[in-house]
Amino acid sequence: MGDPARRRRSGRPAPQRNRPADRPRVDPSRLAAWDVLRAVRVEDAYANLVLPQVLEKHGLTGRDAAFATELASGTIRWQGLYDAIIDACLTRPRLEAKVRDVLRLGVHQVLAMRVPDHAAIGTSVDLARDRVGTGPTGLVNAVLRKVSSRTREEWLADVAPDGKDRHGHLAVATSHPRWVVDLLGEALVGHGRPGSELADLLAADNVSPQVTLVARPGFVEVEELVEAGAEPTGRSPYALTWGGGDLSTVPALVQGRAGVQDEGSQRVALALDAAVVGGRDERWLDLCAGPGGKSALLAALAAGRGAKVLANERQHHRSRLVARGVRAAGAGMAGVVTGDGTRPAWRPGTFDRALVDAPCSGLGALRRRPESRWRRTATDVDDLVVLQRDLLTTALDAVRPGGVVVYATCSPVLAETSGVVDAVLAGRDDVVEEDRFQLWPHLDGCDAMFAATLRRMP
Repeated sequence: MGDPARRRRSGRPAPQRNRPADRPRVDPSRLAAWDVLRAVRVEDAYANLVLPQVLEKHGLTGRDAAFATELASGTIRWQGLYDAIIDACLTRPRLEAKVRDVLRLGVHQVLAMRVPDHAAIGTSVDLARDRVGTGPTGLVNAVLRKVSSRTREEWLADVAPDGKDRHGHLAVATSHPRWVVDLLGEALVGHGRPGSELADLLAADNVSPQVTLVARPGFVEVEELVEAGAEPTGRSPYALTWGGGDLSTVPALVQGRAGVQDEGSQRVALALDAAVVGGRDERWLDLCAGPGGKSALLAALAAGRGAKVLANERQHHRSRLVARGVRAAGAGMAGVVTGDGTRPAWRPGTFDRALVDAPCSGLGALRRRPESRWRRTATDVDDLVVLQRDLLTTALDAVRPGGVVVYATCSPVLAETSGVVDAVLAGRDDVVEEDRFQLWPHLDGCDAMFAATLRRMP
């Protein structure tokens, strides 16, 4: 081995055990997943939007990218259950947020992924050392060893016993806040579904959705997307599911002739197109247009009638997203404007059709945005209802007598759906409701979109 002093005299530095270079190298996929959790927690980012940036930053593709995506998304989706399990393993439940993120990622690998226990524990300890410091590594090791000593089913029986409090059990077992479980249970019954479907609805929220494409009519034929590898859903005439592969290799998507859009959103746009309008039918309005998927489909539908869509969005950065999203819509677009939908720049009676896809709690889209369940509160719903009523009133004033408005939300919550429509109808004698539907992820394979078609009368 030789004398350390002799090595120093020869110009070769003695090894330093605590140098960063000597630390175990953390797997880039796990680093990427940790970065996503941090962005969601610290920056209020949406996982599905920040993931592509993080994957590119770490140079991840193929199986490594898929691993990081499942690790991050699954951990966020199941963090309520995982926190209950982690807390059951602690004598002092209070943890630094960064340490809890490391533990959540480790628990997901142990209980939900095909990762050997020793690998899940070892890489989590390395991640804690790299991102937090040496202090919590012993705690991370001890907690994950305890977690790995039992199966997921055994932990569920311990932290989520199925007793008299059915909603309390479902809240922990399906990883939803209790208030969300209560509101979704009320929504099922209020929209005419049996309350016994609640467990299926909550379970559907925890299934990663398939990528759904939209073939914008007049710009691309469904057959072209089928030839590229997509499969029609059999419900919306323009909806296809994508089985996998690089979407950037599909010319219609790159050129904007097709897009990625949930089938529920497509059916909302189709509801506006399907309504019968007598007389002039030239001016359509998308009142809350961001990020632009519905505007692009509406523009394609409008172009087939010789009509044009004006897309309005309150936030300028989202207006720019809309402008990019409708870049291929051509003759179907009248333009994109930035403006407050409750204080319109246009005169009353300007439009023949209007869509109000109102800002909402997003509780119908938890499959796509699992972090929303942890970010929203019951108070948010109360505040949003006021805005939703104002936006629907603005849209009804914006259409001419005989014109139609479709009010939509990606939430099934009664206060945001039928409650808003019924309240606005009760205050007006010049509006009638012609149709209403509620979609469900566990029944329709799409987000829980609500839509009501209202007609402005003379």
